[in-house]
Amino acid sequence: MLTGKIAIVTGGSRGIGKAVARKLASLGADLAVIYAGNQAAAEVVCSDIISEFGVRAIPYRCNVADFTETKSTVEQIKGELGGVDILINNAGITKDKLLAVMSEADYDEVLDVNLKGAFNMIRHCTGIFLRRKGGCIINISSVSGLMGNAGQANYSASKAGMIGLTKSAARELASKSIRCNAIAPGFIATDMTNEINSPLAESIPLKRFGRPEDVAEAAAYLISAEYITGEVLRVDGGLGI
Repeated sequence: MLTGKIAIVTGGSRGIGKAVARKLASLGADLAVIYAGNQAAAEVVCSDIISEFGVRAIPYRCNVADFTETKSTVEQIKGELGGVDILINNAGITKDKLLAVMSEADYDEVLDVNLKGAFNMIRHCTGIFLRRKGGCIINISSVSGLMGNAGQANYSASKAGMIGLTKSAARELASKSIRCNAIAPGFIATDMTNEINSPLAESIPLKRFGRPEDVAEAAAYLISAEYITGEVLRVDGGLGI
């Protein structure tokens, strides 16, 4: 159980982030739900969490790619909720194109949100974790970061970078009882994929797309697994075998 714990979930207004936020709330955690633009969706997520699970849940608008903005948001969360115990770096975007036609802007924006955004949040939460003598960080990477994917050089690079960030943070922070792990989802049925009936499902050994709740269950496991750090847990139906 996570009663009394405070969790931040970036990209928490939909898809995987929403499922993770709901799972942690069901275990008793208070939630800071960070969103980029859809305020209404974030407010609905928080309202539903409060009514269903009886915990605190507050939406925060933040561009995770902005170092200064993430700092002020983390400070606001600390002031309003009392601290941070769990950080889920889930915010991510795609701008898929083949390398030959991918623009510099498309490459930079994906790296800034997906990878720099995770760094920014870890950077600003670490001081709080240190003062609380412990913490748990989970970075939502992707099997694209492990295997690569045509048309996703920017996305794959950002997700591979998150794995390196995870392992470095785990080594740096382990002695302070701060754990950092990554989850690498495969094809998950969200707005970002929106291809549940795609022939791509036939390439998955389990012959189906995953659900956001599958990733949420993995996150809950890694939070509870106190002797695991620096690990990458694939949630991909066997795609990466």
